[in-house]
Amino acid sequence: MAYQQGYRASPKHRAPRGPAPTMGDPTQLFDDTSAGMPPQHPGGYPSQPGGYPQQGYDMGGFSVDSIFTDPMANVAMAYGSSMANQGKDMVSKEIDRFVSINKLKYFFAVDTKYVMKKLALLMFPYTHQNWEVRYHRDSPMTPRHDVNAPDLYIPSMAFITYILLAGMALGIQKRFSPEVLGVCASTALVWMIIEVLALLLSLYLVTVHSELTAFDLLAYSGYKYVGMILTVASGLLFGSDGYYVALAWTSCALMFFIVRSLRMKILATASSEGVVSHNSKNRIRIYITVATAGFQPLMIYWLTFHLIR
Repeated sequence: MAYQQGYRASPKHRAPRGPAPTMGDPTQLFDDTSAGMPPQHPGGYPSQPGGYPQQGYDMGGFSVDSIFTDPMANVAMAYGSSMANQGKDMVSKEIDRFVSINKLKYFFAVDTKYVMKKLALLMFPYTHQNWEVRYHRDSPMTPRHDVNAPDLYIPSMAFITYILLAGMALGIQKRFSPEVLGVCASTALVWMIIEVLALLLSLYLVTVHSELTAFDLLAYSGYKYVGMILTVASGLLFGSDGYYVALAWTSCALMFFIVRSLRMKILATASSEGVVSHNSKNRIRIYITVATAGFQPLMIYWLTFHLIR
């Protein structure tokens, strides 16, 4: 903006501010409509007297509070919650049909004292006298209170230890690779599952009723990994001679343990059976027990001989 020649605006002398223009003043460009509106938030939203934005602000015709005040929305939320609870109950029932969580907890109810006694029993079972599982109110006592009760803690830990020991043995022989270790682990797991399924099928085909469950058979089948650990460790420390000595000792001990442990459950007969049926089924039970025990040394050798060179 150009000023007239000879005129110089001074910032110290300003024109006094006059009164605000009123309605009808020809100098006012727009009418003041702020008198009837609530104070504005700095972000442009209408504010409450305390300075906070009003709740339920209408954004283009959509009210946030309408979600919570709409009866249909509340009904839909309640219906969805009930359907989710029903689905959770159905999933839990289906899981309990195949894997009972309460029964699984029983096989892991162990402590350090039980683990030490059980390991000693697996390696030196010949001096043990009482092999019966104790009961309390028609329920078997947990492993921590009865050393004769089967558990899944020792088989699980022994399986993991066997895989780690196999990896170390392969590494010492410079034959380690993730693929070889994976094959070793999967082979051991598959053979144990086949063993359990074969025993269940045998008991079913010969119509032998016993107190054994799939978890019991899995526990007894998994105890072989304790002997496998001792066998592989002896082979790594003392060579092939140590391997075969440990194999013979652990095989005999495990066979004795399996026969004495399963005898109380597989050889148990119902009192209603006749004499002929009693004798014939007892022979079948004896065959199954001996076959199960005799299969353990074969599995120990099959799963460990390739680790010793």
